[in-house]
Amino acid sequence: MASKSFQDLKKQAEGAAQEAANAAANAAADTAQQAVDQAAEAGQKAAEHLVKSTQEGIDKTTGQAAEAISSFGKKYGFQK
Repeated sequence: MASKSFQDLKKQAEGAAQEAANAAANAAADTAQQAVDQAAEAGQKAAEHLVKSTQEGIDKTTGQAAEAISSFGKKYGFQK
């Protein structure tokens, strides 16, 4: 009888250990997924910032070029 009780206790301990290992693995997977999600979000924000900065630079350069052409035209009598 004592042997059966020991085996039952051993099975319960093994089951509890397996459940703990599964819980730890799931927690690690969740943490890893959160890290991946955060990295993806940071990458997306960086890309959006780059696009915005590039567009602002293009707009500024286009404006400056238009002013330069207008000034050139006025200087040489092409525009009034």
